[in-house]
Amino acid sequence: MALSELYTKYNRVWIPDTEHVWKSAEILKDFQPGDRELELQLEDGTELQYPLEGGEKLPPLRNPDILVGENDLTALSYLHEPAVLHNLKIRFVESKIIYTYCGIILVGINPYKQLPIYGDAVIHAYSGQNMGDLDPHIFAVAEEAYKQMARNNKNQSIIVSGESGAGKTVSARYAMRYFATVSKSSGNTRVEDKVLASNPITEAIGNAKTTRNDNSSRFGKYTEISFDKRYQIIGANMRTYLLEKSRVVFQSENERNYHIFYQICACADQPEFKSLKLLSAEEFNYTCMGGEVEIEGVDDRADMTETRRTFNLLGLKESFQMDVFNVLAGILHLGNTVIKAQNSEKSSVNSSDPHLSVFCDLMGVNLENMCRWLCNRRLVLSAETVVKPQPRERAINARDALAKHIYAHLFDCVIHKINKALKVPGKQHSFIGVLDIYGFETFDVNSFEQFCINYANEKLQQQFNLHVFKLEQEEYMKEDIPWTLIDFYDNQPVIDLIEAKMGILDLLDEECLFPQGTDKNWLQKLYNFLSSKAMFEKPRLSNDSFVIQHFADKVEYRCKGFLEKNRDTLYEELVNIMRNSQFALLAEFFQEEQPNSFHKNIKVTPAQPRTKGSNKQLKSTVGDKFRCSLYLLMETLNATTPHYVRCIKPNEEKLPFEYDSKRVVQQLRACGVLETIRISAQSYPSRWTYIEFYSRYSILMSQSELKSGEKRQTCRMVLQRLITDSNQYKFGRTKIFFRAGQVAYLEKLRLDHLRAACVTIQKHVRGWRQRRRFLHMREAAVTIQQYIRGKRKIRYTVTALALKQGWAAMVIQRHCRGYLVRKVYQLVRIATITIQAFTRGWKARKCYKKMVEEHKALVLQKYARAWLVRRRFQTMRRLVLNVQLSYRVQQLRKKVEEQNKENRSLMEKVTSLSNARAQGMEKIQALEAERSKVTKERAALEENKRKTTEKANQAIAVLQNEKEKLTQVNKSLEQRLKDTTQQMRDNFEVMKTKLIENFEREERLRKVAEHSSELQKEDTEKEIETLKEENCRLREERVRLQAQLQEDQHVNAEMQEQLQQLTKHVKVIPDLRKEINSLQMQKDVVDKTIKAQSQQARAKISVITRQLLGEATEEELIRRLHEEVVDDNGEVDLLAAFDGMEKAAKVMENQFREQKEVYESRVETLEFKNEHLNKENGQLQALFQEKSDVNHSIAHEVARLTAENMMIPELKQQVSELTRNKHELETQLQDQSTEMTNKIKELSKDLQLAVEEERSQRRHLEERILEMERGKDEMERQIVDLQEENQQLEKSHQSESEAKSKLREETSHLTAENMDFEEQLDMKDRLIKRLQDQIKALHTTQTANHKEAPTVPKDYLGMLEYKKEDEGRLVRTLILDLRPRGVGVHIIPGLAAHLLFMCVRHADYLNDGNKLKSLMHAIITAVKETVSKHQENFQILSFWLSNTYHFLNCFKQYSGEEEFMKHNTPRQNKNCLKNFDLSEHRQILSDLAINIYHQFISVMEDALYPMIIPGMLEHESLQGISSMKPTGFRKRSSSMFEDREDHTHGQPFSVTSLLQQLSAFHTCMDQQGMEKQLQGQVIRQLIYLIGSTSVNSILLRKDLCSCRKGMQIRCNISYLEEWLREKDLQGSNAMETLGPLSQVAWLLQVNKTADEDAAEIKQRCSELSSVQIVKILNSYTPIDDFEKRVTPSFVRKVQALLQEREGSSQLMMDAQYRFQVTFPFCSSPQAMELLQVPTALHLDFVTRI
Repeated sequence: MALSELYTKYNRVWIPDTEHVWKSAEILKDFQPGDRELELQLEDGTELQYPLEGGEKLPPLRNPDILVGENDLTALSYLHEPAVLHNLKIRFVESKIIYTYCGIILVGINPYKQLPIYGDAVIHAYSGQNMGDLDPHIFAVAEEAYKQMARNNKNQSIIVSGESGAGKTVSARYAMRYFATVSKSSGNTRVEDKVLASNPITEAIGNAKTTRNDNSSRFGKYTEISFDKRYQIIGANMRTYLLEKSRVVFQSENERNYHIFYQICACADQPEFKSLKLLSAEEFNYTCMGGEVEIEGVDDRADMTETRRTFNLLGLKESFQMDVFNVLAGILHLGNTVIKAQNSEKSSVNSSDPHLSVFCDLMGVNLENMCRWLCNRRLVLSAETVVKPQPRERAINARDALAKHIYAHLFDCVIHKINKALKVPGKQHSFIGVLDIYGFETFDVNSFEQFCINYANEKLQQQFNLHVFKLEQEEYMKEDIPWTLIDFYDNQPVIDLIEAKMGILDLLDEECLFPQGTDKNWLQKLYNFLSSKAMFEKPRLSNDSFVIQHFADKVEYRCKGFLEKNRDTLYEELVNIMRNSQFALLAEFFQEEQPNSFHKNIKVTPAQPRTKGSNKQLKSTVGDKFRCSLYLLMETLNATTPHYVRCIKPNEEKLPFEYDSKRVVQQLRACGVLETIRISAQSYPSRWTYIEFYSRYSILMSQSELKSGEKRQTCRMVLQRLITDSNQYKFGRTKIFFRAGQVAYLEKLRLDHLRAACVTIQKHVRGWRQRRRFLHMREAAVTIQQYIRGKRKIRYTVTALALKQGWAAMVIQRHCRGYLVRKVYQLVRIATITIQAFTRGWKARKCYKKMVEEHKALVLQKYARAWLVRRRFQTMRRLVLNVQLSYRVQQLRKKVEEQNKENRSLMEKVTSLSNARAQGMEKIQALEAERSKVTKERAALEENKRKTTEKANQAIAVLQNEKEKLTQVNKSLEQRLKDTTQQMRDNFEVMKTKLIENFEREERLRKVAEHSSELQKEDTEKEIETLKEENCRLREERVRLQAQLQEDQHVNAEMQEQLQQLTKHVKVIPDLRKEINSLQMQKDVVDKTIKAQSQQARAKISVITRQLLGEATEEELIRRLHEEVVDDNGEVDLLAAFDGMEKAAKVMENQFREQKEVYESRVETLEFKNEHLNKENGQLQALFQEKSDVNHSIAHEVARLTAENMMIPELKQQVSELTRNKHELETQLQDQSTEMTNKIKELSKDLQLAVEEERSQRRHLEERILEMERGKDEMERQIVDLQEENQQLEKSHQSESEAKSKLREETSHLTAENMDFEEQLDMKDRLIKRLQDQIKALHTTQTANHKEAPTVPKDYLGMLEYKKEDEGRLVRTLILDLRPRGVGVHIIPGLAAHLLFMCVRHADYLNDGNKLKSLMHAIITAVKETVSKHQENFQILSFWLSNTYHFLNCFKQYSGEEEFMKHNTPRQNKNCLKNFDLSEHRQILSDLAINIYHQFISVMEDALYPMIIPGMLEHESLQGISSMKPTGFRKRSSSMFEDREDHTHGQPFSVTSLLQQLSAFHTCMDQQGMEKQLQGQVIRQLIYLIGSTSVNSILLRKDLCSCRKGMQIRCNISYLEEWLREKDLQGSNAMETLGPLSQVAWLLQVNKTADEDAAEIKQRCSELSSVQIVKILNSYTPIDDFEKRVTPSFVRKVQALLQEREGSSQLMMDAQYRFQVTFPFCSSPQAMELLQVPTALHLDFVTRI
């Protein structure tokens, strides 16, 4: 599409303007080819006929508003001067943005105001980012240079240029500060601090106040910052160019000398400066010449302190500093030296001049020589030397020349010292040079300094043009675009004019060779030799100037002073005086230099050939030196990759954010920005990626084009359809290249399409609204017509008769209807009353039925619960019996083992018996000898035998009779015992049932009372509603209340009868006690008879046993078997009597059993004696047979005794069952009593409330109130009676509780006695077993059966034992070699920590301090080593953070401190540390855990950081909301790697990627067993990083400040909130850290026009600082033309509202901020003694204790 076709109606153009350079106008009529005028309308509404020169030169078109304010000027569709000027103005004035890209140039406008965009947080934000990812900034250029140096291993240069006061020095300072911050040196030398410290010194000695700038650099400086292979700063070096020496001796009006002079004058009163004899700055000629001595806002005294501090920081000694100050003071005193004129050709200096004498003292030179040679000059002729006096003017020039030379040497010396201090040992790998050099200058009077400055700028401009051309060519080649030759401005002719043979510098040096050479002669030579040059002109109205056509502008130079400044001569005599100075530093300045040949081989090749020059050696001049140094500079720059920063001065008044278009456009022309624009505009200036084009112009695509999947092919099809001329665009590999104006044309099509869509929508909406309005109007019209027609009809048809008849009919209807309504009302009223009656009856019956059902349910529940309790009790009894049986079996097993042990000792007795048998045989032989004697006595023995048998039979008969009697007595006692127990049980059951019935009656009474109170409330409410029926209802209510009171009295009487019955039952208890006493007395009588019989039997048994056994010990054993226990007489009550009877029965049974055993033994002994007498030969055999019989009888008796012992637990169980039943009854009684009291209290409260309500409602009815009060009094009396009865019940309960306490004492006493009985039974069992063992010992064939006892399980103490030499192995296994997923350790959280603590516990258990100390040191050292070795491994850091936390918790939990033992189990409390206090180790472990936590956070942040910006800000979670805009020359640093990255990375990061990474972190921490609170702190830190990084990026990216982007951010924040809820992390306060980001998203979406919006912004954005809010408002960028920009007036309103807000003035959030970590104590339920050591850990050398 041709450019002229864009000049259509509504488009805007730029036309020249004398005041604003350019002004905007709107086209009112489409331009047609051949038109000579263009109809325009200015912004103020005036119409204008703009003439076209020849109908061809059209005014430049204005860019659409959507493109205005772009970060890169090359993104503009129309690239020309007014577009650039307007874009800069919009960004600077409205958006308060000072930096803008123009291709490879960074344009910086001096705001004359401190801005919060240079902090360390901003530096870190730009570090690692591609140029163009964030808003334009000096830090972005510095990062680009640093990145290309590291990536390409090529040196870089940053060229900062601009006018004086444009901010060059500050920009260079910020660039060096950026390098010092991002490339910290690893050593302790702190080279970066020294590099930054050099700035205050160089500014003090090289900067001065000018009319344009308060801190203007009066020299050029190229600083090389050196880097090593790790790209860390190792040093720096400075090269200076063209110091303005003339400023030392001369300053223009409102200007100052160099800052250092004013600084030392401000410190003249300090002790170290007393010897310099300084005065104030107003008293020195060299400092007061400009009239300005002070600078507003600058403290020279404080600056002097900073200068001296930086001197010390650079390592410059105090002596050198004082030497520098001596030289400066000497220069000031030299300037005050008075030179007097004696005549027109002679001058003199007074030797007594105080300033000259001070100068000589400070400089160490001879005063007389100085007085002489300041005013004289030595001329060396061919034959003699002549001293020629000098006039006063030349003497003053000589004095000033000396001052200038001294200062220049001092400046070079200081720079040399700084370079020496910045030089650090080490090899330089690469460097970045920062060139802070003067920009193109043009003044009213331009001299030699301006000529040199502009010459340098011509060289820099040439290098800049070639570099831009080269980059443009590389871009085309990379994108495979056919390269076409671009015509650009070449300033080589101007350079040749200056530096070629017979050029300006050559002719100047030639004229300087002549002693009588003058500026006029040199100027005439210029006119003669250079007048034919196109770039050289002679001014028409001046004969002392010449004009050069520079690249920026024409400059007129005045030739006066050119030769003098170029010679820069100083009288030889003064030089010799300085060389002979006693001041070493000054003498060193003027030492003869070695011939310098550094520029011998320099060849400056002009564009055209020149004539060959002579071989005459020229004296080195200032111009020659400057040309050589400039050549070296250009050689250095050409060997590096340059980066350009152009500083612009917006106004001459130094007002903040004021924009003077004339001054700005002048500088833009001078600094090469417009040349860059012109080069870009000649080819394809607008460049869009395919994705950007597709996103922006998809609205222009058809459905068929959108359905094609390939976006690149779709873009081709659309462009071919929209723009028919294929030469207007080119398709590259990754971008589409457009000619100038084509993007504006596409924007116009897009806007037209959107406008047509809006018109269509508006059309349908307006049509719908009109149709809706029409229908409403039509409906209203029809209604109105209907009423009007009705009225008209009535008017025509109605007469007076009809009206009377109608009125009469209405009266009749009224009376008839009233009658009918009254009749219906009466019927309804009667029906209502009937329904109410039936309804109330039905409700009463329903309530009664419900009460009956509840009562029946209670009865069923009672029996069911009783059955369940009995079943539970039976089950428990069986379990208890089983436990008792098993316990006794174990006891019997133990006794069997003891018997087996005793059998072994009895075997020895068997051997002794065998020996005794042998002896018995001998006795038998002796007895055979005496047999004859025995036969004689046989008759007598038979007689005795007969008598003894008779006596024995009689005794046996007697004993049998006694036995039968005892058995009968025993049976009768048992029967009586059963009868008494059954009777007592029956009594208890009767008492229980009666009590239950009483409580049930009380319950019914309570329910009846409640029911009556409810009915009473209902009646009172109805009485209030119906006052007419109140009297009759109150009477009925009174009657009913009286009936209820009677019923209550009747119930109360029944309760009193029941209480009387209870008291009767209580009276029966003494009778029972009497019966028990009588039984006790009978028992005592029986006991006495049994004792007497037992004593008689014992005496007989003792006689028999003495005959059978001859040992006294056996007598004692038999006596113990028949001991009796006399029962103590306790308090005789119901259960005590029962227990006493049971106990007496047991004693009687034992005595009967013992008597039976005695009788049987006596019978057996008598039979044994009879057999011995009858059979003397077989005495021993009979003895053995008798013992065997005794053995069988004893075994039988043992079996019987064991059977009887089995009955004892059953009896005990019965006793315990009875006591338990008694306790249950007591608890039930107590519960029912408490329920009764509570219900009575509730009833009283309810009645009181009802009475109070009745009082408030019936104040006007006093009589009825009195009746109700009487009823209330009666009820209160009943309540009092009930309370008294309740008190009686409580007293009875107290008596019962006393009885219960006595019962408890009695039962404890009985249990003690039972235990005594059990001990006695055990003793008897042991005696029986001993007898059995003795009998078994007689049988030699019997063998002992040994049974092994069951093994007892081990009881572990929760400790691990290891040897001292295995300590290293333990630490290596559990710490160094352990991996989170190497073994199954991750199943038990904190297993490693628990195992290590078990080892610590063992060392504490052994009280081994050395072992404990060694183990703790090894553990901490190993953990540190593991963490440092794997400091980038997330899983290992998580694992050891969790284990360190568990280890620390173990130290707290088992420390023995009460605050940590609250949740411990008793077993855990036993495992506490006993011997050592490990609080110091706890602190060490806490510090170690903090270090691991911070490293852990750093690893997660490094993994998460690359995902934040793409996922939270760039990814479109809501598809179709955002639309991209052109980005210009963005991401040029990574352009050569784009294809490679596209193939390696795949899909970009999204918010899903971010959430997946967070989920991976959370899952890992969860698997490692990390505490929930600690997980919350970690996630909170990560969420804060996401929020702060996102906010910082939004603050630094203008393209993100739009309404649609705010919607995207809000959606992404909701995803984070949902993730936190899903992971149950709401309590971690993580969402609070996203508050600033949420407020930023809201701020982007809210309206920003009215005052209410400003107030709402102030209220809602509480977590954002005022600087951040203003920055976002200024950066807000509409994406479509339908959105509006934020007006500056609205921003000022918000600023005014935010002035009172206190807070940080920093722009950026601190993304490096770390919340304080806390390790909350959490008690571990893990029991150490139950912890198993996994075999996979290979801890075989460790033993569980």
